[in-house]
Amino acid sequence: MLYLLAAIGALTVAVLLWRAFGPQLTTSRVGRRAPVAPDDDPEFLRKLDEHVRRKDDEK
Repeated sequence: MLYLLAAIGALTVAVLLWRAFGPQLTTSRVGRRAPVAPDDDPEFLRKLDEHVRRKDDEK
């Protein structure tokens, strides 16, 4: 019985240490951006505009 309690205690300590110092997972989606369609993405539209302007300058 004592060995069982020691094993459960060691497992509990290991899980708590893993959660405290292991890889950080974000539980909220605050920092993530939802996927954006290309025609709604300002960065994509800016790059597209620059590409078109470069093409026009070459002509």
